[in-house]
Amino acid sequence: MFYPRRMDPAFYSRTSLTAEQAAERDGVLGALTAATRELADAQLRTEVDLSEAESVTDEIRTLTQRLLVRAREGALGTELGPGRNQVRNHGNAVMGLRNPFASMRLDSREVTAEKHLKYDVELGALYEGPPGLVHGGVSALVLDQLLGEAAAIGGGPGMTGRLTVHYRRPTPLGKLKLEAWLHSREGRKSVVKGQITDPDGNVTVEAEGLFILPTWALDHPDWKGGERTFE
Repeated sequence: MFYPRRMDPAFYSRTSLTAEQAAERDGVLGALTAATRELADAQLRTEVDLSEAESVTDEIRTLTQRLLVRAREGALGTELGPGRNQVRNHGNAVMGLRNPFASMRLDSREVTAEKHLKYDVELGALYEGPPGLVHGGVSALVLDQLLGEAAAIGGGPGMTGRLTVHYRRPTPLGKLKLEAWLHSREGRKSVVKGQITDPDGNVTVEAEGLFILPTWALDHPDWKGGERTFE
């Protein structure tokens, strides 16, 4: 499979779909992703007899081959549009519509008047590290995506140059709140801060990131003056 080794405008294509076509496609493939995510969770927690597990394994492999009858080579990539500042980054590991591992849902997204970005997420058994707790690497992964989006919303889009994570207390599996905001901006560099909060209102993880606008994007119409992320 082919995976690009560097990133420039060539790796961002503009979608040829109309808004109606995109909505239909996203509805069908989003449902497939949700079903796959439910399957992964069930597979992790199942206690069925081994013979039943073997039978299900055969069925899953059959379904996999049906999906591979027509499949693209390598990574999914990123499409821009059809709407203004819309990024169809459906393979993204944190919020990709077609990635069953993704945990951040657009329908839980909120941007406050102060341009603070907020998400409600639920990290279940698939994201476990210590027993009953979210894996620290998953927390960092989620915060990296969150801070990158907040940088763009605050007018300072860029790619991660540095991410510093402080683990304040254990993060329980289950429903959590995320929040991030642009702290400062100087030229192509933006500093963003964010946090994860548990159901009791305790901040469990804090992060600060440095995001840098790539040189090739300085005068690019899709990023200049916009609120578009790179992921």
